[in-house]
Amino acid sequence: MKVALRIAIYFIVFIVIVGGVGSIGFVRTMNAGMSVYNKPEPVLGNIQVPTYDVTKPTVAVLLATEVTEVFDFLVPYEMFALTKAYNVYGVAPDRNVKSLTGGLDVIPHYSFEELDRMLGKSPDIIVIPFMPILDDKKYAPVREWIQKHSDSETTLLSICNGAENLADTGLLNGKSAATHWGDINRLIKKYPEVQWVKDQRYVPQDHIVSSAGLTSGIDATLFVISQQLGEEAAKEVAREMNYPSYDYVNNPQMEPFNAGLSDITYVLNNAYQWNKVKAGVLLYDGADELDLSAAFDTYGASGTTTTLTVSRDHKPIVTKHGLNLIARYPINDVPTLDKMIVVGANAESAAADDIEQWKRSGSSAEMLFLHRDAADRFAMDPAFENLAAQEDVQTAKFAAKRLEYRATDHLTLEGRPFSLEAFGIPVVLGILSLLITFFIDSVLIRRKKKQKMESNYITR
Repeated sequence: MKVALRIAIYFIVFIVIVGGVGSIGFVRTMNAGMSVYNKPEPVLGNIQVPTYDVTKPTVAVLLATEVTEVFDFLVPYEMFALTKAYNVYGVAPDRNVKSLTGGLDVIPHYSFEELDRMLGKSPDIIVIPFMPILDDKKYAPVREWIQKHSDSETTLLSICNGAENLADTGLLNGKSAATHWGDINRLIKKYPEVQWVKDQRYVPQDHIVSSAGLTSGIDATLFVISQQLGEEAAKEVAREMNYPSYDYVNNPQMEPFNAGLSDITYVLNNAYQWNKVKAGVLLYDGADELDLSAAFDTYGASGTTTTLTVSRDHKPIVTKHGLNLIARYPINDVPTLDKMIVVGANAESAAADDIEQWKRSGSSAEMLFLHRDAADRFAMDPAFENLAAQEDVQTAKFAAKRLEYRATDHLTLEGRPFSLEAFGIPVVLGILSLLITFFIDSVLIRRKKKQKMESNYITR
């Protein structure tokens, strides 16, 4: 009984120290990735809104009051804009700055009320990114607006875990749907009325189309475009993006991803990689939305890197297809960085003035031109490769898996096989916990032996 008790104490101390430290690290990393804009609101008079063409159908890409997944929002927005056949707007419950995961901040084109008033009807397409329901009261307007525009004339397109937001409205009850492989088992329990599908990149169901994890949303968006504008229009968008997996548009069947032992890298990076790389992402006028997503949803979501937005001043930046972004730091007031990421194959000419000002700032941070010499590559590919070099190969492989990216055979992933810090710290903490427990155990044993000896002496 005494042996069992001592073993239990060893186990409890081990769990408390290793698990406790890891839990604190994991929560801190997650909170950093979900941080919201906390700077003064910009003056709305400077905001550009794409011209409304009454002859074109309208796409509304949703933004939550709190946080919206960066890839889920940026990439479908760009894809519909690339067709030049739609009015495409970022819309939210109000016009205040909205935050995307990784710390990228967007100023909506319209509030829900403003868009409704301008259109006088429902949008033709509503894109539903993943919007974590952190505060139900703040989120409620999003739910209600989707329900308000749920008629069969409007196509509802959920991206990745946006399927959870759609299921939350009740509109998926009795229907089939896809979602991210890492969350589908949780959603099966939470929304049993939905027929969750694990082996398709996207699932069309009446006027609803739901996609599986992140890059599967590209296939789903291309499917919607092909249905509305024809397949050649969809193929042209894929070509402009250098998207390598168009075959899934015509055949969405896939071998589903499942959680595996190798995924522990992601958990350990978030929990125990304390020395995170601090990377700036330079925002400049004309930056491509997919290129930006490559920076934020590869580095920022890996658990290894903190991404900070930087621009020349505190004025809105207008992206290639008319999104208004606001950086959290002007160049002359940015914290010390390890690297400055500049996205875009033509960034050195398109952002020449911004780059020159950054060089004059005197920062010693490395400048990484992420898409230099990559004009003919899919934007995510150079990011995966650089992440492997910055961190390790296993981290880059999981980044691709998390994004449900299948075209990985052509990637050149070179670097350490795994993170020494992320794996080493829990080992050190485990050894420390055993030493602490051994010391306590030894002291207690010596004390008990001494008390027993004194008791025996008195008895004699």
